[in-house]
Amino acid sequence: QIWRLITNFLFFGPLGFSFFFNMIFLYRYCRMLEEGSFRGRTADFVFMFLFGGFLMTLFGLFASLFFLGQAFTIMLVYVWSRRNPYIRMNFFGLLNFQAPFLPWVLMGFSLLLGNSIIIDLLGIAVGHIYYFLEDVFPNQPGGKKLLLTPNFLKMVFDTPEEDPNYNPLPEDRPEHQPRDHDQNEQQHPQ
Repeated sequence: QIWRLITNFLFFGPLGFSFFFNMIFLYRYCRMLEEGSFRGRTADFVFMFLFGGFLMTLFGLFASLFFLGQAFTIMLVYVWSRRNPYIRMNFFGLLNFQAPFLPWVLMGFSLLLGNSIIIDLLGIAVGHIYYFLEDVFPNQPGGKKLLLTPNFLKMVFDTPEEDPNYNPLPEDRPEHQPRDHDQNEQQHPQ
């Protein structure tokens, strides 16, 4: 049942407050990451999903965790919060804090709802591993980028860069505008 490697990230529990809370956070922070630090880097965004999913599945096997949707959401929140450390947050109008504390506030809220915090800790741990390998370690003296997005993902998801030497056919040019040297030839025929 190979599909369970993917579907375990799609289950957030029975319908209820926790389910809707996870859906809102998944949508919001996934979108903010995609439009922010991953703008124009879709392959890197997908690679973060694959890397995080692989680590969560691996760690989840050892901890006997079979549904990892909430951990995945917390991982996205963690990465976003670390990349936006100066944003001020407000939690239900009760608590003001800086963005890096958001995963911990969500974990405390999950604890108040009576949920197990092991799933939240897994998401925070995997998010921190990704953040450290992607943003911290490469900027250290002697550090290097260890997480390299595979080329096949770049070929599938990223648009190829336009060749600066490409010369479209006259009918493919915007409004059939002639090139600069075409205009020069028209002005100075030989």
